[in-house]
Amino acid sequence: MLELFNTIFSLLLEMAPYLLLGFFIAGFLHILIPSDKIYHHLSGNSLSSIIKAAIFGVPLPICSCGVIPVSAYIRKEGAGKGATVSFLSSTPTSGVDSVLATYSLMGPVYAIIRPIAAFFSGILSGSITALLDKKTNGEKIKNKPTPANNCVECSSAVNRNENIFSKVKSALAYGFDELLEDTGKLLLIGVVIGGLISFLVPEGFIQSYLGNPWLAYPFMLLISIPMYICATGSIPIAASLIMEGMAPGAALIFLIAGPATNTTTIAFITGKLGKKYTFAYIGSIIITAILFGLLLDLSWSYFGYDLAAKDAGMSMFPYWLKLSAAILLLVLIARIYLKPLFTKKINVEELHNMYKQIKVEDMSCNHCVNSIKECLQEVDGVEDIKISLDDKEVFVKGNFDTDSVISAIANAGYSPEIIKD
Repeated sequence: MLELFNTIFSLLLEMAPYLLLGFFIAGFLHILIPSDKIYHHLSGNSLSSIIKAAIFGVPLPICSCGVIPVSAYIRKEGAGKGATVSFLSSTPTSGVDSVLATYSLMGPVYAIIRPIAAFFSGILSGSITALLDKKTNGEKIKNKPTPANNCVECSSAVNRNENIFSKVKSALAYGFDELLEDTGKLLLIGVVIGGLISFLVPEGFIQSYLGNPWLAYPFMLLISIPMYICATGSIPIAASLIMEGMAPGAALIFLIAGPATNTTTIAFITGKLGKKYTFAYIGSIIITAILFGLLLDLSWSYFGYDLAAKDAGMSMFPYWLKLSAAILLLVLIARIYLKPLFTKKINVEELHNMYKQIKVEDMSCNHCVNSIKECLQEVDGVEDIKISLDDKEVFVKGNFDTDSVISAIANAGYSPEIIKD
């Protein structure tokens, strides 16, 4: 047990400094990139909008769960289907946090090739989608809402008139509270699974069976496409598989296909865009993953082992700094998951008589809660808002127009349904 713990903790030590730096940068990206700029550049269905969607998506630290309501919203804002799919494809595969964490465990080549693959995936999937739907070229959504104050995950939650200290506070709150809350659990699960792989898999087993790309590629695609895993949480698993002898390209396939596809994303694309776009999306991810996997394996064979999963990044920080970062990261994650113990839980039964009750089935994370709450705060007449994520219910109190409340939630990318008026 002690050896297993040491293996898992060693993975955490290598990733922690980069993760903290990544969350810090993510927080400032969140307040520096205004939503109105994003929506303005993604309108229509041209190649330029598809490329811009991929450019916007690659650095944003949004997971597979959080990217869905954002994609739904930019679609409502007038983004073409091609741009929407491009953003949906490129965003969860990469991000400033995952790039730094990738470098920490897998070296510079993986850290470089991963965002390039995400960018390529976005352009490929968006272009195929646009070709399948030529009629939407230049499409504009009627009654387009103003994006400036709407609260989607990638929009700035900070008022431009706030002082610098308020903006810094908001950035840190986003990076080390909101974002960490939605990725911390998956991150720890990924570290534990990676440690278990290194510890339990017999020496030579993976090398014998998954060292062959012809076996490893389809196997990794088979488990990656339906699986939900964040871009950062996939790193320790992939690193452990490589160290056990799996083909490097197969690990890259897992890093690309794992975060980009899952059953929820597939259901979203099918429901919002249609089946043919779902097949185009999945096909684009598969093509991208195999193409870059082959490219990496060919380069690996030509240049040698030192090209990729090497501990070059691991020696950058002294042990005391890595240990401090790991402890701080664990404390921040523990704080988030212990917070409910000290927070009064919403009594749903008590709210039924005083609040209008709205069901939001596709509200699935803390980003969703904050987005819905902030959007409703802009509705005239709303006095109080309480949200139960566990029950997927929103309670609104005040003298307001019900249609305005429903529209606000819908414009944020969700599917509200009145269950008590």
